[in-house]
Amino acid sequence: MIGRDVPDVTLKTRVRDESVGGPNPFRWQDVQTSDLFAGKRIVVFSLPGAFTPTCSTEQCPAFERNYDRLRKLGADEVYCLSVNDAFVMYQWGRHLGVEKVKLLPDGSADFTRRMGMLIRKDHLGFGERSWRYAMVVDDGKITGWFEEPGINDQGLDDDPYGESAPDKVIAWLEANPR
Repeated sequence: MIGRDVPDVTLKTRVRDESVGGPNPFRWQDVQTSDLFAGKRIVVFSLPGAFTPTCSTEQCPAFERNYDRLRKLGADEVYCLSVNDAFVMYQWGRHLGVEKVKLLPDGSADFTRRMGMLIRKDHLGFGERSWRYAMVVDDGKITGWFEEPGINDQGLDDDPYGESAPDKVIAWLEANPR
């Protein structure tokens, strides 16, 4: 993965727009991943799903807690990507109280598929989801890679989490300053 460009896909997002009015003042906005990564150092972590145990109690909260430290070490932004739609990602962020990490919906799994990280979680009734990983992206190119071991489609794992934790990313950023 190191040295590879991140996929350029369109993410279907919702953005707050007071001109919409009503109880749900949001509008659809297409976001190109090439625009998100161009000219910046971005930390991305990807996880199997919003509202799932490890993602909700460990991974996303840990990156939220470490957001300021990641920024001080040179990250321009921290993104959480999941194969969920924009509505689910928004409600999950509200539920967790996420204020700093940006949640990106990969509802059609286009980004995850092109990353080679799309797996099947049919044994849990989830369908297609992302394998858990994190990466550092410099101007659209992957420079740091942190993947959980044992990628598989059969549920032959205990939902590993450790390699993609923020402390691994922090150590890499300390060793690879901008």
